[in-house]
Amino acid sequence: MFSILVVTVFLASCLAMPIKDPYSYSSAVGQGLGTPFASYGEGRITAVRVWEINNNYYYYYYYYYNSNAYISGFQLRYGYTWSPVFGREGGEKQEMELFNDEAIVEVSGKYNPADYICYLVLSTNMGRTLSAGLPNQVSFNFYPANMGNELRLLSGRFNGAGITSIGAHWGLVNMEGAGNSTLESTGNSTSS
Repeated sequence: MFSILVVTVFLASCLAMPIKDPYSYSSAVGQGLGTPFASYGEGRITAVRVWEINNNYYYYYYYYYNSNAYISGFQLRYGYTWSPVFGREGGEKQEMELFNDEAIVEVSGKYNPADYICYLVLSTNMGRTLSAGLPNQVSFNFYPANMGNELRLLSGRFNGAGITSIGAHWGLVNMEGAGNSTLESTGNSTSS
């Protein structure tokens, strides 16, 4: 009788435990001046574009070196729909389309506390990366707090030249109709 009481109390206490929040936020880094942004869309992120400006000045004769590279803008695709461009489409474009069941699970890079995000790396659960900019200044590394979560949106600020701050929002994706399937894109079905 006593063992049934102990088991019942134990199970009741397990049910009373708070459920861990399935979402997490990696706080923004960078100067943070300019217009605020937050990407948005339905379903899983299926592709990403990043624009980088590389203004490298090398004057060896005068021993002057200035590496002024920064992220000028980015765009995310949710399912089959591209978000607006946050920042601007200036400079060289880097683009990565995600495979089926591939998700962004880490955002890292470097930022200059005085102005822009200098370097941005987006890593997936399949080991692929997209990198843009030059790796100089202060490092940052964003990843989800909960296992199985993936990047849901990026937020931060931008001005007329580029991205001045960036933060990452992580969560679970309802995969029903998320738009990251080869079968959906070709219109084929697997029913027999």
